[in-house]
Amino acid sequence: MAKGYWIAQVDVEDTERYGEYSALIDATLAPFGGRFLVRGGRREDVEGAMRKRAILIEFDSYEQALACYRSAAYQAIIPLRTGAAIADIAVVEGGGAS
Repeated sequence: MAKGYWIAQVDVEDTERYGEYSALIDATLAPFGGRFLVRGGRREDVEGAMRKRAILIEFDSYEQALACYRSAAYQAIIPLRTGAAIADIAVVEGGGAS
């Protein structure tokens, strides 16, 4: 079964409020097996334009990734993020190169 991923690009505008969201996200991901592979960190944009923070979260399946995003627990904390940051998020199925 192919893994699932959340790929996010984020510009944080209110660090205090975003911190409230960040404090809750790990517990929200855990029941779905979500784990951070990339959470900010050093980078160099070599092509195109990206937001300031890159995030990659891995799940054991695409279905788990979607279920987590759609869960009541995650939906409940989205207002903390949307009030503090601009985010572009995609749920993606992993797979090999074609």
